[in-house]
Amino acid sequence: MQNHVKKENLTRRQILKTSLTGAGAIAAGTLGLPSLVTAGEDTIRVGHITPRSGFLGTLGDYGFRGVNLAVEELNAAGGILGREVDLFSEDSVGSAVAPTKAQKLIEKRKVHFLVGEISSGSGGGIMATANRLKTLYMQTGCNSDALRGEKCNPYSFHIEAGNTMYTKTIGNWQNRAGNVDGKNFYMLTADYAFGHDLARVSTRFLTENGGNVMANELIATGTPDYSPYILKIKAAAPDFVYINLAGGDQTTFLKQYKEFGLPFKVSGGVMDTAGFWAAGIESITGYWQSLWYHGMQTDTSQAFTKAFVEKYKKPPENQAWGDYMGVKIMAAAMEEAKTTDPDAIIGLLESGMDFDILKPRKGTFRKSDHSLLQEMFVVKVKDKADMADKWDIFEIVEASPGTNENLDVIQPTQAENACNMG
Repeated sequence: MQNHVKKENLTRRQILKTSLTGAGAIAAGTLGLPSLVTAGEDTIRVGHITPRSGFLGTLGDYGFRGVNLAVEELNAAGGILGREVDLFSEDSVGSAVAPTKAQKLIEKRKVHFLVGEISSGSGGGIMATANRLKTLYMQTGCNSDALRGEKCNPYSFHIEAGNTMYTKTIGNWQNRAGNVDGKNFYMLTADYAFGHDLARVSTRFLTENGGNVMANELIATGTPDYSPYILKIKAAAPDFVYINLAGGDQTTFLKQYKEFGLPFKVSGGVMDTAGFWAAGIESITGYWQSLWYHGMQTDTSQAFTKAFVEKYKKPPENQAWGDYMGVKIMAAAMEEAKTTDPDAIIGLLESGMDFDILKPRKGTFRKSDHSLLQEMFVVKVKDKADMADKWDIFEIVEASPGTNENLDVIQPTQAENACNMG
């Protein structure tokens, strides 16, 4: 599907008022006072590509909402470089189709940049297409370290955290709590690029810190019945069940595991807030890692959440945040560079330009692999009695890295995940 953002007929005064209040202040604070959209100029065209169907479809829908809100805010604040922003969106479907969808957006829709995706298999294909066609791509949902390592390229930047970042965030917390050394882990892993890479990274961390991976079951995406695996877990009696699953698969497993009533704690390599919302508070417990959570208490984070709730009647989660930030970061970079030229923007992003990413600390891209240096967070599942509403499932426990630590300490080293931009 393609979505064209409706043209706004706003006066200069209305534009300034919109940009400096509420969520519009995010753009104004980063970009400076907006310029009036000039009629007749070419628009800035954004290509959004992400799964809108299948087991990742729910996350993709959140991502689309985030992108759509970002484009609406930018147009209300004067667009980018005084030009209106148009949004074109495609369902990436899967890894066999995603590169073709990306090529369509670039060659037919003439988009200035791409943003989106969740599947690491699809993301790798989109990255290769963007590189071949020299089009910037803000990757917002793919976790595989390989996309930042062996598959990296100059035209792709990563807002989503990699598997090492997720693993180190929760792993360091669990290690300090005495939940790794000498403990047995039973893994369930999504049988595609994301899961394979996450199992590799998680196993490395756990074994290096004294843990033992008893088994690693590969799970087909969209598996409806986890009872055979849960019975194996029951027989193995691990200390922890460690899930390397995503999207709807997370939800399905958590619900079914709760029904069996097993005593073994559940942890995992990643956590999608939407999947935990869908599972319900009765099916989740413990400590997890989060890229961003709507309870974040910064002014711009709360402005984003407020605007999202007003538009969609529910709060944003990490995928909505990522796709929203992808558009806002590109807008800020274009305004700073005063051009849409990809090579000029690459140079700017590699120079250390920082961005308000709706967290306590600003983010900047690491030149070596184009990974966003940013905070992640350890969150604790709340007791039901402490929830303000059905969305209020987490308490933020701590930031990772800590306040006095460099942001790259949770990133993979070059030795762990070498990137050659070529």
